[in-house]
Amino acid sequence: MPRTTPSAGPAVRPAVIELRQYTLRLGRRDELIDLFDRELVEPQEDTGMVVLGQFRDLDAPERFVWLRGFRDMATRHRALTSFYGGPVWAEHGPRANSTMVDSDDVLLLRPLTDGSGLTPRPQVRPGPDAAAPDRFVSATVWSFPPGRDTGVELIRGGLLPALAATGPAPLAALTTETAPNTFSRLPVRTGENAVVVLTSYADENACRVHRAAVRADRLVRDEILPGVEREQTAPPQLLRLAPTARSLIGTAR
Repeated sequence: MPRTTPSAGPAVRPAVIELRQYTLRLGRRDELIDLFDRELVEPQEDTGMVVLGQFRDLDAPERFVWLRGFRDMATRHRALTSFYGGPVWAEHGPRANSTMVDSDDVLLLRPLTDGSGLTPRPQVRPGPDAAAPDRFVSATVWSFPPGRDTGVELIRGGLLPALAATGPAPLAALTTETAPNTFSRLPVRTGENAVVVLTSYADENACRVHRAAVRADRLVRDEILPGVEREQTAPPQLLRLAPTARSLIGTAR
């Protein structure tokens, strides 16, 4: 019988979110996903964190992308200390680590606005033997100079409303959490000023149609996107993601 996880409750609104991008050894991504979805989801959530989404990167067969959330930074420290110091990670951690080349590409994030965080729907998480959902998730990561808010504000006040008006509203819009990383065993990227927007679609073509509609908006085309481009420190990272069977993000139809 499938188990109801903490992420199914209506009160789960994580204020701190990690976006984790792992580079794996070629040919071992499915091994890690099977291990993760069978052995590592509930034990993490039992410590007070929420496993929000697990994905195959469609552009990189060696990349596994996932997100997890915490009520606050204090909860993050307690949960990570408990999980990584506990028996489940002692048993399965060595095998998980053996699949990885790099696990340090991590953004520590918080909701960009009061209503833009991830709020998983009340539901029963699919079991380990469920089929992966036939959904497409887009994640765009913009990088701006530290301490400079212009690009962030253009996305908050201009791009997000345009996205919501022309297609499915983003699942979440997140920005850098500036609190220090208090769990040094797991590094995060420092000196960042990032914005991440996540959106779920029925398929990739729906994503293309939505992006075209946004770019056709006169204000977006002539002012917002040029302004964002002037502010960004590098071209945005565009992640094309396929949710795994147990991902809470991207399961809605």
